[in-house]
Amino acid sequence: MSAEIHEFQVEARQLLQLMIHSMYSNKDVFLRELVSNASDALDKLRLESLQNDALGADVSDLHIALDADVQARTLTVRDNGVGMSRDEVVSLIGTIASSGTARLLQELKDTKDADAAAGLIGQFGVGFYSAFMVADEVTVVTRRAGESRGTRWTSRGEGTYTVEAADDAPQGTAVTLHLKPVDAENQLHDYTDGWKLREIVKRYSDFITWPIRMPAQAPAAAADPEDDGGEQAAAPETVNSMKALWARSKEEVTEEEYHELYKHLAHDWLDPAETILLRAEGTFEYQALLFIPSHAPHDLFTADQRRGLQLYVKRVHIMDDCEELLPPYLRFVKGVVDAQDLSLNVSREILQQDRQIQMIHRRLTKKVLSTLKDLMTGAPDRYATVWREFGSVLKEGLLSDFDNRDTLLSLCSFASTHDAEAPTTLAQYVERMKEGQEEIYYLTGDSREAVENSPHMEAFRAKGIEVLLLTDSVDEVWVTAVPAFDGKQLRSVAKGEVNLDAGEQDTQTVSDRENQQKEYTGLLSWMTEVLTQDVKEVRLSTRLTVSPACLVSDTHDITPALENMYRAMGQDVPHTKRILELNPGHPLVGSLNKAHAEHGGDPADAGLGDIAELLYGMALIAEGGALKDPARFAKLMADRLTV
Repeated sequence: MSAEIHEFQVEARQLLQLMIHSMYSNKDVFLRELVSNASDALDKLRLESLQNDALGADVSDLHIALDADVQARTLTVRDNGVGMSRDEVVSLIGTIASSGTARLLQELKDTKDADAAAGLIGQFGVGFYSAFMVADEVTVVTRRAGESRGTRWTSRGEGTYTVEAADDAPQGTAVTLHLKPVDAENQLHDYTDGWKLREIVKRYSDFITWPIRMPAQAPAAAADPEDDGGEQAAAPETVNSMKALWARSKEEVTEEEYHELYKHLAHDWLDPAETILLRAEGTFEYQALLFIPSHAPHDLFTADQRRGLQLYVKRVHIMDDCEELLPPYLRFVKGVVDAQDLSLNVSREILQQDRQIQMIHRRLTKKVLSTLKDLMTGAPDRYATVWREFGSVLKEGLLSDFDNRDTLLSLCSFASTHDAEAPTTLAQYVERMKEGQEEIYYLTGDSREAVENSPHMEAFRAKGIEVLLLTDSVDEVWVTAVPAFDGKQLRSVAKGEVNLDAGEQDTQTVSDRENQQKEYTGLLSWMTEVLTQDVKEVRLSTRLTVSPACLVSDTHDITPALENMYRAMGQDVPHTKRILELNPGHPLVGSLNKAHAEHGGDPADAGLGDIAELLYGMALIAEGGALKDPARFAKLMADRLTV
């Protein structure tokens, strides 16, 4: 057969130019694509040899070989797989649009027979043409298993290609790239460098089934500067591990091997807290190997944190940080997902949003949460470590993952007034609730010490009622989105009115309260008017036993902390006035009421006005708030202390 010159189809020529200049963000992936094609060809040969005894193909040592020639600046990717006939070369390489995308996918969809569908793999895909990103010319020498004559295909990627006979071609396919000059600015590396080739294989193709071989690396001391960059003509070495741990049963893998893989994936030096192995079989198959770390990374809460799992398709690395596979609140989970088939874009660098991705997302999320649940009940010490490191992140899911909210609530642990050291779950809190108690009480703040010493806690402490102490920033947000747990309403002790004596009050107590309210009516009305710029109401408190005053929010108002959080995020929220509650049993409040009655409640009386302002400032400071005018407060305090 003499050499024949063919032209690419017009649309194929345009696609080829797009492939060379725009398709891939990283030129290194050309080797991933060529190795993937070679791996597919080996898979197909193994399948055909089982189905056809007369094929006569040698399957004793199936492998992929990489050969670099420094002087000639060529790189050859060779396999001894199924190969291609001349007609297949023309149809598969000369017609890009039919070689790797729509037609092949449609054939796979239309083929109901699994064995027949498997026979379609191994065909050259669009990824073959990524070779032109790094090569001025590409030569393919191939011979189909069972045939005696081979074919040579050559092209410079400029619109034409040459096809001729290659009588001496071995079984399989060899793709030789005549490499472009090294250009660091355009990320064109030296692809004859053995170290660079090994790095690319380790990154993208380390876990494929077949061995990838290269000439053995010469020791540094023995390397001759005149030779081919440190490569020597010695027995070839396998440069990929082929150890896809997720594809093997747990019984075949040691814990040390899992931990070694985790440390490689997460760049961590400590062992993970838990390992999760998941296999999905049926119409859509994939395997997942996930790890829950034992400590939080330094960038867990930074906006530019790289998160997500490593994604593989048929053991070929597709992307490092696939965010679509797990929700943001599980961003600390590390691991690998390997699917048999996924909807990728042509460059295989971007996932299409489809049902398969959503299905993996749901399944992995539930698996991680169920594993945490098992860890909570079966290994509480390890779970305590995980919660300490990642609890604040998990609570983010209470805001975004409605489907798994109940599971997340059951996983949550909180500090509480029940125990100074051990946290409690909501279920444990409900079990300890006092008879007649219908609500789960909590208080948010910056620290446990600040919350425990808050004036809002006084009546609850006096009554021995347990209060959850919520000190994470996210606590301010999720408590507004989660109304109840196990039928019990969540209630802030710093919002609304609190009457812990309800159901226990006798007629005398009710009468005393009514008389007290009448006694303080004048003071309350006057203080509401004096402090009108700062508070919406001044009223008597049932939650204070020691402090003179405290500030509370209305039942459905947002808290000052949440208000500040929204402003920090750039949201313009209006200032919400709060309610000032006075303790009628405190001497300061009693004296103020008496003075107010003696002066006829004259708002112009500067002395009483100053005391009212001081009470408000003291209540604000007691809860950790910031004074609007600290200098004025200090002056008022100094003036009163000198009287």
